[in-house]
Amino acid sequence: MTTEPKSLKTSKIACWLALACLVVPMFGSYFFDDMFSTVSQIFKNPEMLQLGWNSQQFGFYAGGYSFLCVWGGLIICGVLLDKFGVRIIGSVFVGLMVLGAAIVTWAISTPGLTPGKSLTIAYVGCMLFGLGSEIAGVAVTRSIAKWFKGKNVALAMGLQLAIARIGTGLAMLLAPVLVLKNHAEGTMYTLSETNKPAIVGLTLLFIGAILWAVFVAMDAKYDHQEGIRTQRGEVKEEDKFKFSDIWKVLSNPRFIMIALLCVFFYCCVISFKKFGTSIIIPRFDLDASTASVMISMIAFAPVLFTPLFGALVDKVGKATTWMITGAVLVFCAHMIICFAPSLPFYGYLSIVFLGIGYSLVPSAMWPTVPKIIPEKNLGTAYSMIYWIQNMGMMLVPIFVGRIMTKYVGDDIAAAVHSEYIFISLGVVAITVAVFLYFNSKQHPELKIDRPSKESA
Repeated sequence: MTTEPKSLKTSKIACWLALACLVVPMFGSYFFDDMFSTVSQIFKNPEMLQLGWNSQQFGFYAGGYSFLCVWGGLIICGVLLDKFGVRIIGSVFVGLMVLGAAIVTWAISTPGLTPGKSLTIAYVGCMLFGLGSEIAGVAVTRSIAKWFKGKNVALAMGLQLAIARIGTGLAMLLAPVLVLKNHAEGTMYTLSETNKPAIVGLTLLFIGAILWAVFVAMDAKYDHQEGIRTQRGEVKEEDKFKFSDIWKVLSNPRFIMIALLCVFFYCCVISFKKFGTSIIIPRFDLDASTASVMISMIAFAPVLFTPLFGALVDKVGKATTWMITGAVLVFCAHMIICFAPSLPFYGYLSIVFLGIGYSLVPSAMWPTVPKIIPEKNLGTAYSMIYWIQNMGMMLVPIFVGRIMTKYVGDDIAAAVHSEYIFISLGVVAITVAVFLYFNSKQHPELKIDRPSKESA
């Protein structure tokens, strides 16, 4: 008597192995994206950099991540993701992510380039890296929703976010060690010093690409076992993507609210991290080493809390309540940074609030999307959310960079005026989260605030 082999869908080991393969590309992406966050203060003195960039140019470079995403790239690629699947389109953009990172690394490592030329090349690389990272992120999130549907989807997404943010935290802790530790005070920072974080990040991305290939093989077997494709490899009619589905996504008010919450909330945290040390060093009279550790805690706090909050959402629901709570905490953090006395205690308190808020909102927000959008349209939905998010992520660093440049010589004024931007974004994020809460109460049939297993 033969026993039929266990399917990948019902195998817990296979699900968690797939997750392990999915998190590493995002780990590398988060590392590379935040590789300069805790050394951003060096751009205040471009004459001491062989690279030659100032704070405004650094802000311009950081905004490049979102350029192609904003100008239609995310929407087009999200549609392609739904039409052709995560294996084909996801692989293309994981490759694009690695290529973009390689271009950035080359631009900031090559002697003889003028600051303007190296910035232009790095900006192009950052554009490619950003589009590749965002679509790869959509593919990863869509894949988790597929593999963990009706199971621990919020926990799985929370773990993915937590591990990815270890990449951010590692970049924030490692960058000062690589760039600042052995640098002689008063001397110029060479390219071989400032490019070290990029080389480490590029290596991590290569490893992530290899593990993505392993996932692609697993996902192909999953589809075959579940009969998602016919014997000729064609997608079943009910699973096919239709362009008319785009309007269905855009006309969903819950989708619009989640997308708006995403952009205003994430800009309060992610864009802040880009200039975090430049803000908290003068506000709380900290040295660069202490400030770097503090900012890195924004990334490391979610490593612990995001999976816990994800498991909580799976078990008890109340997703919109957690979104409001997280948005309020982040708003309070920026109020403290802006207006509290210049004592280190308040700096640490603000980072605690930021870290917990940064864990709460994503833990509840991302697992909500599959509850309101059909699985075949998740690629389009997530990519549109990321598209709106990237509008803010492109513009906010540019404005903050301009403020930093405008108030050169008055670091406290630069920090306070930068915080006005983040406080305003926080107010809007709270407002949108409250609207989503009341809309959920009006539509209990969607089960937005119910535990994950009740929404299967």
